[in-house]
Amino acid sequence: MAAVPHSGGMTDVLRYSAFTTDPAGGNPAGVVLDATGLSADAMLAIAAEVGYSETAFAVPRAEAGEFDVRYFSPLVEVPFCGHATVATAVALGTTGTLRFHTPAGLVEIEAGDGVATLTSVPASSAPAPEEDVAQALAALRWSPEDLDPRYPAHWAFAGGRHLVLAAGTRARLKDLDYDFDALADLLRANDALTAQLVFQREDDVFDARDPFPVGGVVEDPATGAAALAFGGYLRALGMVTAPRTITIHQGVDMGRPSELTVDVRPDDARVRVTGAAVRI
Repeated sequence: MAAVPHSGGMTDVLRYSAFTTDPAGGNPAGVVLDATGLSADAMLAIAAEVGYSETAFAVPRAEAGEFDVRYFSPLVEVPFCGHATVATAVALGTTGTLRFHTPAGLVEIEAGDGVATLTSVPASSAPAPEEDVAQALAALRWSPEDLDPRYPAHWAFAGGRHLVLAAGTRARLKDLDYDFDALADLLRANDALTAQLVFQREDDVFDARDPFPVGGVVEDPATGAAALAFGGYLRALGMVTAPRTITIHQGVDMGRPSELTVDVRPDDARVRVTGAAVRI
């Protein structure tokens, strides 16, 4: 545990990597298990000092297993973060049900043995307007022909908003070189967090990359919130006619491989994502 200085004093910050069992893989997150008394400005300063894509700040409630949780990137507060939620749930070291009251709503977690399963708020997804798609392609330096026509561009939500774009080839996904400011402007204008860029490797296996310029991060190696939104996206497209489990591989092109397991049901607007976390 490292103590991070801020204007109010020193705060103990744990560091975990989520959606991996290897500290060299996954997405690192800062975790403050008791942020009682910290202001938003102090949380932002701590997140900036930690430097990870997100740091989670938990404040225990009187009821066992209940917490108020806020998430900060180095630049801004975000309403929900999947990988920092997994990291926090595992860092708490308990087995059973946890209830995180987040700015996006209530998130329930089943935790134990270094693994956590999150249940999202109700997910939704809608086609992205043509002008948004054109701006996204220009920012990514992609062409319309680079897209997989089976998967239309959508704005998808499951606690945070994400732009879903499917690449037609793995090579297109691998070659990620985008206009940071232009993509950030598009995402901010649509109250979104990341671009969820995917490629379908097999029927239920996808590769993903997630630029996060809104948070000052070029790319996330694992994005639980986007994985949840992607599950809702598949459901909205009518691609979940029975309970479906998909595996998302992310971070491979960054040298920080991550694995996210997403469960979607046709009769439930909520989505579940499961992942391990390990102390760094």
